[in-house]
Amino acid sequence: MVVFLVVCFIRSPYNVPQTIVAWINLCLTRILWRVEVEGHIPESDGVSGILVCNHRGSVDPFFVQLVAGRIIHWFVAREYFKFPVVGSFLRISESIPTNRAGIDTASTKAAIRMACQGDWIGMLPEGRINRTDKFMLPGRPGAALIALKAQVPVVPCYLEGVPYDGTFWGCLFMSGRVKLTIGKPINLAPYYDRERDHQVLGELTLLFLKRIA
Repeated sequence: MVVFLVVCFIRSPYNVPQTIVAWINLCLTRILWRVEVEGHIPESDGVSGILVCNHRGSVDPFFVQLVAGRIIHWFVAREYFKFPVVGSFLRISESIPTNRAGIDTASTKAAIRMACQGDWIGMLPEGRINRTDKFMLPGRPGAALIALKAQVPVVPCYLEGVPYDGTFWGCLFMSGRVKLTIGKPINLAPYYDRERDHQVLGELTLLFLKRIA
């Protein structure tokens, strides 16, 4: 058993704390929430981009991270980093702290730098969990801005069946049957160098929401 664990750690693409978190995530998503995945994330060396997904619960990133072979840097509201357990988890998973209101310049620059270095960035364009009867909430332009600045593609993802009871922790005590659908990358090359055009950002944000849908 010890040898098996050592081999797993050696072969893991993550560091030790991240590997432990990945195992916990595997148990939760595969056993408790019985996730079914359709599609895949491009994982060739040097390939990076922005992953955009609808926002149905507090653990949405868990499902997308499950099918990635490396860390996805998710934008997470800065206040969550202040909680002892949650903050430690977010730092281990290399999440990007951001402000809820408007575009956070510091987090945006960090995400652009990471994407340019070949990392994947995870974003939830709706900006908050959709607790309404609407299919999706209006999107925010952050994903379009970062993708154009870093000149990387955007990959749409759609989640359904995510357990959520209105609290951050409640889903850990709820079973579910989740489906994650990963779409084809969106090539934004025709829009490069137009990140200052607010109309372009709006058009691309709407395009992302349509592809997610």
